[in-house]
Amino acid sequence: MTELTKGDSIGSTTLTLTRADLVRYAGASGDFNPIHWSESTARSVQLPGVIAHGMLTMGAAVQLVTDWCGDPGAVVDYQTRFSAMVPVDEAAGATLEVSGKIGKVNDDGTVRIDLTVTDPGHGNAKILTKAQAVVRR
Repeated sequence: MTELTKGDSIGSTTLTLTRADLVRYAGASGDFNPIHWSESTARSVQLPGVIAHGMLTMGAAVQLVTDWCGDPGAVVDYQTRFSAMVPVDEAAGATLEVSGKIGKVNDDGTVRIDLTVTDPGHGNAKILTKAQAVVRR
């Protein structure tokens, strides 16, 4: 890697999640909670409709980091706080904007990447806060 400086961008990407993605994730994760696939169940518990799994959103967002560093095994830590739901419309799905920047260059050869994840379809709601990945250089 070249010289890294706090504040440098690692890029950005747009993610699209569909209801089919939610079903595939449910099968892979074993999380079959109906709020992730049943409109009537989601609305019956006062949700805006079917919502994406938090861990699916978290995992999809870190893809920007693994693409940047070129090695998923280089990510030695990844943490976030969930701050908003991701409603997934049956027809349109959901679109998330993910961007990353260097948050800190550590003396031990690791770099902290700070991610910003927003939902432009819902007022640019910030989906994840304190989303930070530590990458071994």
